Amino acid sequence: MLIAGEASGDLLAAELVAALRAKVLATESAPTADSQPLRTELAPQFFGAGGPKMAAAGVELAFDLTRHSVVGFSEVLKNYFKFRRLFNQLLQLARERQPDVIIGVDYGGFNLRFGHAIKQLVRAHQNEFNNWNPKIVQFVSPQVWASRPDRALQLQADYDLLLSLFPFEKDWYAKHAPRLRVEFVGHPMVERNSKFKIRNSKSESSAASPNIVLLPGSRADEVRRHWPVVTGAFNLLRLNLPGLRAKVVLPSESMVASARSLGVPAGLEVQAGKIADALAEADLAITKSGTVTMECAAFGVPAVVFYKTSWPTYWIGRQIVTVKYLAMPNLLAGEEIFPEFIQAAATPENIALAALAMLRDEVRLHAVKTKLAAAMASLGQPGAATRAAEAIVNLPP
Repeated sequence: MLIAGEASGDLLAAELVAALRAKVLATESAPTADSQPLRTELAPQFFGAGGPKMAAAGVELAFDLTRHSVVGFSEVLKNYFKFRRLFNQLLQLARERQPDVIIGVDYGGFNLRFGHAIKQLVRAHQNEFNNWNPKIVQFVSPQVWASRPDRALQLQADYDLLLSLFPFEKDWYAKHAPRLRVEFVGHPMVERNSKFKIRNSKSESSAASPNIVLLPGSRADEVRRHWPVVTGAFNLLRLNLPGLRAKVVLPSESMVASARSLGVPAGLEVQAGKIADALAEADLAITKSGTVTMECAAFGVPAVVFYKTSWPTYWIGRQIVTVKYLAMPNLLAGEEIFPEFIQAAATPENIALAALAMLRDEVRLHAVKTKLAAAMASLGQPGAATRAAEAIVNLPP
């Protein structure tokens, strides 16, 4: 059983399913000395909740959870009863289907509660004639090292395995939750984007007419909130760079239609999907914070990072977030290689000025790309999904 609630998690889960299917079949088809082996060579079954990529990978979805994705405390509260209904529906599905392994893919707020509910259910019936006790796995660590570190103890109590994408996380958990099994498998982006030719330097033509990618988000509420920011920054940059080429990349055609209803400035292209193609040709990105900043890093694209949320969510976040930066490339580098503008600072003027300063400073651009390459090198070799599948299949009984 797999649960993914965001577009990035949907892709991660789909890649993991392909790797798990291959690994399980290879394991079960290995020769055995048993005349009557306990297990036969059957393809594994996958079900749960996620998005279109999981469905295409062969996961039987109870519903598309990615369609309900929101971010922020106030947004979650507004949708509390809807998420409770979806949560209970999945819990009942788990009880009925009794999977061998339950894998939460990112989406930490939802998945940590789900893993805890499963463990509570198992513990409540452990003295009955019921031997169902699934392995609980979390693929992508919640950012417990950035806020609310006590959640690491909840993971330790409920989870059999945590699959980490970043190298510093294993050491962090060793100090804060030493009994939790943590495996650093590397980042899937290392392999995912290896087929694209990444531009390492700007030509004279690109300096005169830079190519910029605008990435306002993957959720409808993010795009609505960020649309005036990215379009305003585009208009200001075009005043200073008449040859500017720019495109907005959104995750779906429906979101493109919604964005067009908000108004698209002349000269700004809007497309659905193919973010890798766009970044492979980009000189700079203007992007909201989150997983997408790592996609920029994977392609060696300097970026200006921003984020705006509701004010209640922002003020709560200010009280609990302890890290210095929001963008993961900055955290990996230990410095602000991507300028960050959060909440009130996320204005078109600030973002356009930062982008213009980067585009006009060749020395700085080269330094940023060098630091991005070093950050990506720390994430391991290609094959993260395969290593994650191996760690799951090799869990002790």
